[in-house]
Amino acid sequence: MRVIAGEYRGRLLKGPPDSKTRPTSDRLRETLFNVLAPHINDETRFLDLCAGTGAIGIEALSRGASFVTFVDRSKRACALIEENLDKLGVPDQQTTVLNLTAENFTSREHVSGWDIVFFDPPYDSDHSLVMHDFGTRNNLLNAGGILVIEHHSKKHMHEIVGSIRRWRVLKQGETSLSFYENA
Repeated sequence: MRVIAGEYRGRLLKGPPDSKTRPTSDRLRETLFNVLAPHINDETRFLDLCAGTGAIGIEALSRGASFVTFVDRSKRACALIEENLDKLGVPDQQTTVLNLTAENFTSREHVSGWDIVFFDPPYDSDHSLVMHDFGTRNNLLNAGGILVIEHHSKKHMHEIVGSIRRWRVLKQGETSLSFYENA
């Protein structure tokens, strides 16, 4: 895996040691950031939820996001994210890495919300609790914020959940990206 564009462009990231983590392909990551690029600037707070290797959040940092929160339930994944951040020399004040489940994280109170959220849970998991939290809790997704969910293309995704509505779907093979915004 490599960083596609920005400050860390071309730098290699360490991948997962096993097949339990399914990294987002370089091609899909490039497609994702083609859509997100106009929304990323030096004030953007980005959340990489079910972060795995951290490649998505690192790409956001490389493209100018001011702060990225990485959340993963696996201690090994969190250690790998820290290793990749250290390898690139990313300043500690630009990131936080948390070892929590997505549901535990979204159910908590947060001082500040996020401008862009990328949620990439295991394909066989239930997205509904996390989607419900984003649709009903106003401390997660900032006004005008974007929630992107990576999922299997055959998985049914709701068009509207609380205050969020889906406005775009991108499909590559068996993988889709559903883009949500505040309705």
